[in-house]
Amino acid sequence: MELAGTIAFAASGAMVGINCGMDIFGVCVLGVVTAVGGGMTRDMILGNVPGALIRPVYVLVAVFTALAVFLVLYFKRNVLRGKPGELYDRAMLVMDSVGLGIFTVVGVTTGISSGYLENTFLLTFLGTLTGVGGGLLRDIMAGMPPYIFVKHIYACASVAGALCCVWIYRGFGQIPAMVVSSALVVLIRFLAAHYHWNLPRMKREG
Repeated sequence: MELAGTIAFAASGAMVGINCGMDIFGVCVLGVVTAVGGGMTRDMILGNVPGALIRPVYVLVAVFTALAVFLVLYFKRNVLRGKPGELYDRAMLVMDSVGLGIFTVVGVTTGISSGYLENTFLLTFLGTLTGVGGGLLRDIMAGMPPYIFVKHIYACASVAGALCCVWIYRGFGQIPAMVVSSALVVLIRFLAAHYHWNLPRMKREG
């Protein structure tokens, strides 16, 4: 499950890099940061050596995924013709939503494995941080307003998924908690995009 999240987030990071006009190295860096940034931050908060450094397989998967996305779009540039903005938005929605759902529940279960099953606040924080952290770092490095603050329902979907994961885990165990909660995050994201749900914001004058 974590491998699927790594691929999804690495692909979304690569798409952002390509959209910003970065070279192949920049695209790969953004892919890796998006895929492992949230998990590394979570591990440091828990006082552990980041798992991505101990088991670099996830970094390698992120690199190869970003490379694949770059090469496909480099040699198949006609894919971006027609309605590139719409294609980009749809691809980002799918990849970001899948990655967000998976890494949110991974963050919660990592906290539980560290002995914090009864600490709902900490588990929710760890799940949300793991889910949104990589994308936040990606957008900052790309010089963009962080996606989680401006586009549809993002961090709130992660919070909902994390809370759901904690509650289901306590009653039914890990597998039902991860499957149901990650699906909930993806569902919220898709509904938010379809119905244009956004949190209230101040409109600029003039």
